[in-house]
Amino acid sequence: MTRTMQIVPVLDLKGGVVVHARRGRRADYAPLRSPLVEGCEPVAVARALCTASRTTRLYVADLDALAGEPVNEATLLALASVAEPWVDAGATTPEGAAALRRAGVARNVIGTESLEPGAEVNRSDTPPVVLSVDLRDGSLISPDPELAGRDPAAAAPLARALGVRELLVIDLARVGSGSGPPLNAVAELATALPGVAIYAGGGVRDDADLRALESAGATGALVATAVHEGRLTL
Repeated sequence: MTRTMQIVPVLDLKGGVVVHARRGRRADYAPLRSPLVEGCEPVAVARALCTASRTTRLYVADLDALAGEPVNEATLLALASVAEPWVDAGATTPEGAAALRRAGVARNVIGTESLEPGAEVNRSDTPPVVLSVDLRDGSLISPDPELAGRDPAAAAPLARALGVRELLVIDLARVGSGSGPPLNAVAELATALPGVAIYAGGGVRDDADLRALESAGATGALVATAVHEGRLTL
């Protein structure tokens, strides 16, 4: 891994605790058990992840908010005291963005899985918007029939319309699976969106995967399981 490749640890919140994500089956996610930290309290887990990854940046998925519940402002505010949170809470409305702003969130991550057809996102609002290209087995997840089931590069016009400078690529079927990252998706989007920083998640196992992602055009990797298990050399 070269010095330019960035590691962004991942924290999945559900029911007020950190859970272990596996293959996007959110109903089955269980409270986290990790050799890095005792218990699954969010701030303690965030501290351990950031220390192990040598970073202060943290990707947080508020799974309850993604399912339609209110944003967990109190927990996000606590996390913002120890890290720079990039948060996916399905905050596609001004009200949702305001909740993240109150919580001190650094980036509002909006996933294709949350964007209804015709949704208008205020890209000039704060926190700045980051688009998450959400995939399952390499195909786009979206309620928009123009995107659903298509190849990752079909999300490139959306990224341009939003004017994003950072893009996430997450294949939910690979999350927690140890099956390797979505290299083809990264390569497609890096070609379609030169100048956009791409962070890839789902299935990252070790340093070899980080080198492969960098070769495919990624700026960084979203990692959870491999950090908890100490399989990366930082």
